[in-house]
This record gives sequence, structure tokens and C-alpha cells, in this order.
Amino acid sequence: MSGVSLTILLLLVAAYLLGSIPFGLLLARLFGGQDVRQSGSGNIGAANVARVAGLLPGILTLLLDAAKGAFAAWLAGHFTGRSSTAMMLAGIAALLGHCYSMWLGFKGGKGVATALGVFAALCWPAALSAFVFFVLILGVWRYVSLGSVSAAAAMPLLIYFLWAPPHAPPLAVMLGTLFASTLVIYKHRENLRRLIAGTESKFPAAKSKGEPE
Repeated sequence: MSGVSLTILLLLVAAYLLGSIPFGLLLARLFGGQDVRQSGSGNIGAANVARVAGLLPGILTLLLDAAKGAFAAWLAGHFTGRSSTAMMLAGIAALLGHCYSMWLGFKGGKGVATALGVFAALCWPAALSAFVFFVLILGVWRYVSLGSVSAAAAMPLLIYFLWAPPHAPPLAVMLGTLFASTLVIYKHRENLRRLIAGTESKFPAAKSKGEPE
């Protein structure tokens, strides 16, 4: 194995381990002494942490989940001369770590904040646009899941048009973006079913066990 290949492999492992840190679970226990997986929607993401443990741990969860995605991509760029391919691969590894954490029996969150962090490191205008889109959807319809899915679906187009106009992003970045968007949408499949059925809860929601996010 060449030195470059070994470096990328180590970066991917480090990114996965970083992404696997369940900040939402840890913060909910720190602030409220609860297992967030047993309350609200059961998700370890910021929205459910805010619902179960309070606004501050929810905000901290959002920031830390985003930070681990951003740091994984940045770290890969730092050691590969800002290779966008390496950064995208590390970002995907961190996202997989968050969604399928080895510390949680290969279960985890839905990846929205972590993906946002990855794209903030890769192309901040696209990440900022997706966040604004999420806020607008949430503000109008008050569904966190709808905002998350809409932002994820928009991300490939945002990356394509905002990468470095008038230049299109590298193929690896486009494929990685499509994969990340598809994964986030897939992780929201139960939310989508509830949205279609009209049973999805709006934000903010009550703290009742088993309540959908």
C-alpha cells in the first residue's frame, strides 16, 4: 500500500470514529440524565435532544454534530493538499459514523447536522443556502423532517451551481453529494410516511415517549 493510500485510509477511519461520537446521547444524559433514545422520537439528533433535555443541549448537539462533519472534511483536506475527493470521502465516512455508530450497535441519527458540517467545509455557500432553505421550510410548515428532507434534496443542485461558478464540481464531489443526500432522505423514510399520512408532529412538540420527530 502506498503512503498516499495509507493516509487516506487512516483519514477515513478517523472520520468514521469522529462521526460515531453520539453527542446528542451524551449531552442529554449530562443535562437531563435521560437516554434520549427512550424519549420523544428516540432520535439522537438536535431536535429530539432539545425536546427531551432542553434548548441548550439541543443547540450544542446541533453545533457538535455539524462540527464533527466539518472537522472530518477539513482534516482530510489538511493532509491531502485540499483534495476535494479526499474531503468528500472523509465527509461521507463521518456521515456514516453518525448514522451507523459503532458505539450504538451501528444505529444512530439521521445525519442532517453532520452533513451540513461536511458541506460547510466543502462549499460554504451551498451549505448556507441549504440551511436557509431548511429554516424557511420549518418556519412555514413547522416540520423539522420536511425542512431536513427538502434541504437534502436541494443540496446536489446547490453544490453544482455554487461550487466555483462557472466551474462544475469534480465528479467525486457530485457523486458523494448525491450519496449523502440520498442517505439523509432514506434515514427520514418513517417521517416521510407520517407526513404523507398527516400524522407527523410539528415543531415544537411535546415530550411524550414514542412521539415522532
